Amino acid sequence: MSASGVPSEVVVVGIGADGWAGLPGSSRSLVLEAPVLWGGARHLSLVPSVDGQERVPWPSPLSSALPGLLAGYAGRRVVALASGDPLVSGIASTLLALGAPVRVVPAVSSVALARARMGWSAESCEVVSLVGRPLERLVPALAPGRRVLVLSSDASTPASVAALLTSSGWGASRMTVLGDLGSSSEASVSGVASSWSLDSPALNVVAVEVSGDGLASWSPGLPDDAYENDGQLTKRDLRASALARLMPAPGQLLWDVGAGAGSVGIEWMRSHPTCRAIAIESDPGRAARIARNASALGVPDLQVVQGRAPSALSGLERPDAVFVGGGATREGVLESCLASIRPGGRLVVHGVTVETEALLAQAYADHGGELTRIGVETAAPIGTFTGWTPARTVTQWAWTGTPGR
Repeated sequence: MSASGVPSEVVVVGIGADGWAGLPGSSRSLVLEAPVLWGGARHLSLVPSVDGQERVPWPSPLSSALPGLLAGYAGRRVVALASGDPLVSGIASTLLALGAPVRVVPAVSSVALARARMGWSAESCEVVSLVGRPLERLVPALAPGRRVLVLSSDASTPASVAALLTSSGWGASRMTVLGDLGSSSEASVSGVASSWSLDSPALNVVAVEVSGDGLASWSPGLPDDAYENDGQLTKRDLRASALARLMPAPGQLLWDVGAGAGSVGIEWMRSHPTCRAIAIESDPGRAARIARNASALGVPDLQVVQGRAPSALSGLERPDAVFVGGGATREGVLESCLASIRPGGRLVVHGVTVETEALLAQAYADHGGELTRIGVETAAPIGTFTGWTPARTVTQWAWTGTPGR
């Protein structure tokens, strides 16, 4: 959106649950002097009426309607009301992403108030927002002894969080629901996730003290049984090796080509909250399974493209890294991946057949990189004794592009 299609300035004023009474004089002046005031119906009802002031409730659905609202007030000065700190899972972040010239005047955030009530330092807890986001995004933050502040969407969120904790092995976690923080009706209730049955107000933050024996690891190479699969799964030792060479970094995008169960893309995204991945899988049953695995393991935003490479790669955002777990011998797959990777990007390809090994040997000769054969043997019973059971040997080609290419 161009600068001409937005207001001249949007001043986003944070307002707490205590409403008008809690606003400092400078924030009150901004609101009272605004020619146009945007905000949710609840926020608009908290401030006194002003003659001649145009008041506009946020449109619904907000995400699709907001660009039109900005364009409708192009060149004008607008003040917008938002909860607490508008840059903590708030409207100011959305406006900035749309290119609006935003100035933020924050109030005390619900996060700061929740930490104060719980006596938790900023360094000792993690914040996960479920406001307009999938519940499963909480999963990667869970580990024994962790403290997590969950920003709730509504009154139903605490019960949903309790159910998720219980189903994923963290039912022993203690939950404290902090309602209407900063208002005269502020209250809190506590209990254990596995037996949660308490009501919650619409405005709440959930403080979770994690306890239990669920899956807790950001390291690559999760147990194979963490994945629903039909055998088309990059096994944990090979997965860890591939991800070590793919080198996930914040904000970067991976293509997982021939994704199978989706394990490489899922663990790429679990390495950092801002990592993104696209899983490309031709089999519809496996594509659906990838989405289920992604949700179960806390990365529901993984994008699944059902289709066959290389044609399915057309039009996708260029990746920073590519993993090819299947279909490397199909004509054009390696060439398309190499041509698509951003400068300095990484490519890792696995093969188990003689034909794929020959292809990767030639790719190594043509482009350099690292060619490795990986054999894994696992101890298993042989009668009353123990012996080694070998898996198929995998040939791995890893290549890194030059930053300027």
